Amino acid sequence: MSKPQPSTFRKPKPSPARVVAFECVTNVNRDGAYANILLPQLLEKSALEERDRAFATELTYGTLRMQGQYDWAIAQQSDRPFAELDSKVVDLLRLGLHQIWAMRVPDHAAVSETVELARHVAGESKATFVNAILRNIMRNPDAIATFIADPSVPDLDRLAIEFSHPTWIISAFHDQLGDWSRVRELLAIDNVAVAPHLVAWPGKSTIAELGGDPLLPSRFGVLSERSPLTYPAIIERRAGVQDLGSQLLAQYFFDLSESLRKSHEDLSWLDMCAGPGGKSALLYNMLETTHPEDSFLANEPTPHRADLVARVVPRAKILSFDGRYPDLFPHTFDRILVDAPCTGLGALRRRPEARWRKSLGDLKELIPLQRDLIDGAYDLLNPGGLLAYATCSPHIAETVGQVLDAQYRHKDLELISLFNGVAPETYQGKIPGTMQLWTDRDGTDSMFMAVFRKGKS
Repeated sequence: MSKPQPSTFRKPKPSPARVVAFECVTNVNRDGAYANILLPQLLEKSALEERDRAFATELTYGTLRMQGQYDWAIAQQSDRPFAELDSKVVDLLRLGLHQIWAMRVPDHAAVSETVELARHVAGESKATFVNAILRNIMRNPDAIATFIADPSVPDLDRLAIEFSHPTWIISAFHDQLGDWSRVRELLAIDNVAVAPHLVAWPGKSTIAELGGDPLLPSRFGVLSERSPLTYPAIIERRAGVQDLGSQLLAQYFFDLSESLRKSHEDLSWLDMCAGPGGKSALLYNMLETTHPEDSFLANEPTPHRADLVARVVPRAKILSFDGRYPDLFPHTFDRILVDAPCTGLGALRRRPEARWRKSLGDLKELIPLQRDLIDGAYDLLNPGGLLAYATCSPHIAETVGQVLDAQYRHKDLELISLFNGVAPETYQGKIPGTMQLWTDRDGTDSMFMAVFRKGKS
């Protein structure tokens, strides 16, 4: 009788940084997690050194951004329909392709490390499949370039694969910009990682304390030189992480209010859709340092988002009402900010998963919601008061369309220009007086804001 052969099985030893990246990517894609919230938590729990944390961050965010392109490449090589592939396999292949095509990882190492990760999270048979697909893709390195150069491919499909954006988003950008070269620039910048923008809350910290390059024209912004959680002011919640566009929105609404404020006038303020709290924190602290006699309330109906607001604004100043029902609120206001729920198309470089989560169908729910929130704010606004409507989206239906609709339904709403000594003329939107920021041009999220004044009669 022959002796039994020793087992050749070897326990998987995946790279810890890649394990973190896989856990984040799969939770974002399968369970609706947010990368900017989940990844810092996973890194904090890990024992990764700074270099490996940076690797995991680049791998996670890059994979999420470019997975539309990677899915196309996977579909070309798989003998099974893409929709039938195991979800773990899909995310593993995406991670592997990002290392091969976009990171400083040798091809052989990218494949072997991804296969090792696959053995750990999906098993031997699926690891074999991952290995085969990655090697097949590597044998045809010009597939993407060939597809992009094919004159028979429709322009939208070509841009969708080249820049890894859904076609409906590309169309929405063109509706606003009207220039395909600008659209290409915007799509390209969405795929470029950007250092965090920090905000020094007035009266609690300064840009000098934070250090780094000032983020002009914000009076409070700084470009982060390192991980935000290494700044004492952020740990102690005297400063925050906030895109320059959001800082400018709060700053310009405040500045416009100042230009119209009567001497010795006390004002009441409401941030109607306050979560997660960045704009509320900046507005509140600007008021505390210049007009402490003003009253300020931050409203956020979703409990977990209200908890986030409470980290940066005193809990006593937080309400949790549905802004569509003004009768729920304790009183009316002189200044109301409606930073409305939207498609988020203006923040795709910072929220890479957002491009895959929204569709044209979402507009059917968002447009009526935005309209109803404007109506609720109108009813809560005192005569002569200011209503700022803002979105983190340049979509024409969420910006121009809502401004025109609000003016049609509320005849006494007067559009007040943001450009009479407040904002630079270069920020002007399609409707004169409104502000439209663009990521490729301004280095911000593509924020929109329009400010109305309610008639006194």
